[in-house]
Amino acid sequence: MSQNNNTATGFSHEKVETSNFLMIVLIVLVVAVGGLAEIVPLFFQKSTTEPVQGLKPYTALQLAGRDVYLREGCYNCHSQMIRPFRAETLRYGHYSVAGEFVYDHPFQWGSKRTGPDLHRVGGKYSDEWHRIHLINPRDVVPESNMPAYPWLEKATVDAAGMAPRMSALRTVGVPYTDEQIAAAAEEVKGKTELEALIAYLQSMGRALK
Repeated sequence: MSQNNNTATGFSHEKVETSNFLMIVLIVLVVAVGGLAEIVPLFFQKSTTEPVQGLKPYTALQLAGRDVYLREGCYNCHSQMIRPFRAETLRYGHYSVAGEFVYDHPFQWGSKRTGPDLHRVGGKYSDEWHRIHLINPRDVVPESNMPAYPWLEKATVDAAGMAPRMSALRTVGVPYTDEQIAAAAEEVKGKTELEALIAYLQSMGRALK
């Protein structure tokens, strides 16, 4: 009886190990179950679904700047996630928490750091510093290898596109009011993309002290 059980078990293992298709299916199944077990509970934790105290949705100008940030690929070189390690918190400030990003769609957590982490750059430098840095980075950071973005100073924000953008974000949970959406076009009217991007940079990481 014992010999028959061992033979059956060995046959079963051999079947799995010699069948590429069966092995792939079982691996996918295990990864899927393990992933769900880790991810699903996060949807029910307040620390990951509710904003930190003091967090406000982006203004129309800041939101326009965020769109510029994404369009120009700034996330390819700059992360927005300070990890809870002493070396990181000493350099960049308080570690990032999920509640700071609940109004970000998509969120900008990442690990790429050709340049420094930007999560808590808000208020660290003046608007003028950012303006010079974006037009020619080497004027303020001589060793920088960041490209210049002089065209942002001439391009203006698409005012007509801001209200629909904010309305779309409201459908996924960002608490914009009707008044904020109605005033969006006027808020960004005549503003350059450089001004918008600076407004976005200055808003980063200021809700959590």
